[in-house]
Formats: sequence, structure tokens, C-alpha cells
Amino acid sequence: MPAPALTPHAELAVAGETLQLLPQRAALWPARRMLLVADIHIGKAAAFRAGGVPVPAGTTLQNLEALDRLLRTHDIDEVMFLGDFLHARAGRAPATLAALQAWRERHARLALTLVRGNHDSHAGDPPASLDIEVVDEPHRVGPFLFCHHPEEREEAYVIAGHVHPVFRLAAGGDSLRLPCFLFGPKRGMLPSFGAFTGGHAVTPLPGERLFLAAEDRVFALPSPTPID
Repeated sequence: MPAPALTPHAELAVAGETLQLLPQRAALWPARRMLLVADIHIGKAAAFRAGGVPVPAGTTLQNLEALDRLLRTHDIDEVMFLGDFLHARAGRAPATLAALQAWRERHARLALTLVRGNHDSHAGDPPASLDIEVVDEPHRVGPFLFCHHPEEREEAYVIAGHVHPVFRLAAGGDSLRLPCFLFGPKRGMLPSFGAFTGGHAVTPLPGERLFLAAEDRVFALPSPTPID
């Protein structure tokens, strides 16, 4: 009998729904055809260069190309950005905004929603021409509260970003830091989607499950405690 085919994503039952955790550091809610993306930080490299720090250009296009690959691969009607869409006012360079506008025009039928994060409050809302619905946290859709900050709430299950979680694997004197998803009984955190963002090391608490996003696959660390 042939071995079952491996899938690159991890499936997780949360609040009565199924989520797919993708190796591209995003999550898919198939029942709503919704892609969940946290902390894309558009214009971060441009903001650094505006401050005199010589970092490479091209990260905005890299982020948009990553979104394009997901849109080609999955059946998606809406993208929910969980905060920190734009990094800073200094990052609103003409080339950055032009790349965003061109991407939006290629996906004019796609619904876009942004839950404001802490960087959005300083960078300002995206230009109106991008046709992004901008809301404050918590933003409820079905059984979920979409937020930027991963604070537990009593009224529904929270899915958020902000922390940029990573996990350190160590073996035989070698170590590797990988972006990760962290899901517990009342909240879940997504890794940062942006190409030019750092990470904060996390350790799962009792009842939490951790999923590592490798280059082409998501791996679940063993956990004896179910979420749902």
C-alpha cells in the first residue's frame, strides 16, 4: 500500500472551525476563503534607508510576490491583515506606494481588511485608492476575534500577530530559529509574514501548541493537550 501523501500545511481545529497553517507564515480559513496575514510591515526597509541605514531594497516586492504565490495556490476571496501593514510614515516612499497600487489593481476583486496595529497608528492608514477596509481590534468574524495584540478575551477566540514568534531548535551543538504559530485554548498567534522583520523567541505554556514554519512544510511539536 503506498504511503499517504504529505501535505505542506498543518490543519488545526479551533473554535469549531478548521484552519490551515501554511509554511509561507500565513493561515488559511478555508470555509471563508480567507487568508490571515500578520505583520507584513510594508515599507520597513524604505524607512530604514530614510533614516540613513543602508539596507537592501526590494522587500516590498518580495512581500507582494509572496502574497501572489498564495493567491495562485489557494482559493481566496479575502485577506485579513492582523496589524502592522505599513511600518512607518518614513516608509511611504513613492516606489513603495506605487508597487502596492499596482498589486491592488491586479487583485481588484479581492476583499482586503486591516486590523490596525501599533505601527499602523504611527504610519497612518493605507491610501484610500488601495480599497482596504480598516478596522480597530477586536474585529469579530464568526467565532473569531481578529486582533493585532494577542490578548485573551472572554467573548471569542483571539487570532493575532504582533509578537513575531520564533522557536529555537537545538541538537548536537547546532541551533536553528524558525518562525512559528502558537495556539492555546483562548488565543492563537501567527508569525510575521514580512520579509524584513525579526522574531521573538517563545516557549509554549501548558495547553498551548506550537507549529514550526520551515521552508516548505509546517511541523507540529508534540502536545498532549487538545485545543478544541
